Amino acid sequence: MTVQDMPRPPLPPFSRDDAVRKVRMAEDAWNTRDPAKVALAYTPDTRWRNRDEFLTGRAEVEAFLTSKWARENGYRLIKEIWAHDDNRIAVRFCYEWYDASGQWFRAYGNENWEFDANGFMARRHASINDVPIAEADRKFRWPQGPRPEDHPGLTELGL
Repeated sequence: MTVQDMPRPPLPPFSRDDAVRKVRMAEDAWNTRDPAKVALAYTPDTRWRNRDEFLTGRAEVEAFLTSKWARENGYRLIKEIWAHDDNRIAVRFCYEWYDASGQWFRAYGNENWEFDANGFMARRHASINDVPIAEADRKFRWPQGPRPEDHPGLTELGL
């Protein structure tokens, strides 16, 4: 068994604490902006819907994330659990980023995740809307990388 195939705890069936931990682990990974690392959280044949794009497999996920983070500068993300059951988790999220012209955006979205028995995400369905914001209206101002433990979440920020 390779490192890429080792189980990724917490594993289904998820308790609420397990699901909350899985959400934070995903948030922290995405905030690294490392497409290769993030892609390893998904099954080799993962299936995604991200906005209007449909992806299959880790290679497509990695290529998608590489392109995404080349466009979305200053990317910072917060995820929050919405609901869960044995092998599924629903989250809501916001992220902030700016484009090549310097225009800031806040993206609002929801994701539905389904995991295999080894804790890899087999399906991800994401609906996302971008809203232009002024730089002064940003709420995610921590240094690039994972959100500090003491930084407020979405509910605390009123988002």
